[in-house]
Amino acid sequence: MRVFTLSLGCAKNSVDSENLLGLLESSGAEIVDEVGDADVAIVNTCGFIQPAVEESISAILDLELLKEEGKLQKIAVVGCLVNRYGDELKKEFASVDIWANAEQWDHVASSLGLTTSTPARGMLAETKPWSRYLKVGEGCDTLCSYCTIPSIRGRARSFPVRDLVNRAGELASKGAKEICLVGQDLTIYGRDIYGKPFLRELLEELDNGLPSDVWIRLLYLHPSRINEDFIDYVVGKERILSYLDIPIQHIDGDILRRMNRPDAEEHIMKIFRYARQADSLFALRTTIMVGFPGETEEQFGKVLDFLESAAIDRVGAFIFSPEDGTAAAKMSGQIPVEIKEQRYRRLMELQSEISLDRQRLFEGRTLKVLVDEIDFDDEIAWGRSYREAPDVDGLVAINGGNILKEGDFVEVRVTDAAEYDLFAEIARE
Repeated sequence: MRVFTLSLGCAKNSVDSENLLGLLESSGAEIVDEVGDADVAIVNTCGFIQPAVEESISAILDLELLKEEGKLQKIAVVGCLVNRYGDELKKEFASVDIWANAEQWDHVASSLGLTTSTPARGMLAETKPWSRYLKVGEGCDTLCSYCTIPSIRGRARSFPVRDLVNRAGELASKGAKEICLVGQDLTIYGRDIYGKPFLRELLEELDNGLPSDVWIRLLYLHPSRINEDFIDYVVGKERILSYLDIPIQHIDGDILRRMNRPDAEEHIMKIFRYARQADSLFALRTTIMVGFPGETEEQFGKVLDFLESAAIDRVGAFIFSPEDGTAAAKMSGQIPVEIKEQRYRRLMELQSEISLDRQRLFEGRTLKVLVDEIDFDDEIAWGRSYREAPDVDGLVAINGGNILKEGDFVEVRVTDAAEYDLFAEIARE
């Protein structure tokens, strides 16, 4: 039986897909990289916001067409969209053979007639073996008023430290040079099983247990639980990259309260300012939501002022979407679409200028880069330094990089900067 998997949504979903692939492969399935080579196609869906729902629905429709044409024997639809809209989906897509909520991977295997055995983690076709994600838990306890994650994936459930250290070691043994820790919120890791947040303890174990040439990158940390001591800790650890992804969503206290997030305007400004003091080249990424119900022009202006004063390296912005079942969808003061889109454009235009200023700080500097891809025709390698997380940030283009090898580290000297990418040459002694 040949199985193809399409993984949609976030990095956490990619980890789920690889765990499912590993289970199926260990149970006797043949994993293929192209849907045209498959007997069975699985789509691991995302149901977080409406655009993600629409993408998942479109993928299911494409697979249905292939099945009607006799090019597929079975279709399986799994993951977050099933958690959220399972009953409705089953009525609309009668040709889907297997339905499974997120984490119901044994059900997928048994529905395919496979006897499960001890799984190893698989690998998606697009996965780079030298850069892997390590998910530290499931679900979320923050309960933001706009967010569907707790209703889709449940409350926060951490994985034990020892299990994560073992999984990280397995990834390193298979060639991982960068391990990105992901979870809905890393800062509450371990609280449910150890009685207190346990991220520092996990990082200590990983730092002591991994080979010396493996990077650790931290993604998705709630700002209210980041402090100066933690920033000092990160700066002081060589393998833990000086890069933090701290989604603030907004800076105005009233909007934060309506989001059911801590009114932590002063704290947010303090920790971002402190990171700059601890290391002027510290890489800071955040996420901003524009057009939340009731957002005034003055409140939006505070966001722009914050981005300028904090000199954020990377910003992911998105427009508020009133999601079914969330408190924010029912709030008064819904912002017209055209105003939300205008604010989004203004934010991104400003951020491109800020990003360019930050990028230019690295002209003439030497950076350690992990090589991701080589263009032999143009004799350029593309890679990432500590400042660029996979899939969401820019890249470093290395002139003459055709002599390099994918998955290796190389020292480069930056020669030029653009808003999101850097241009460099191999550093010569």
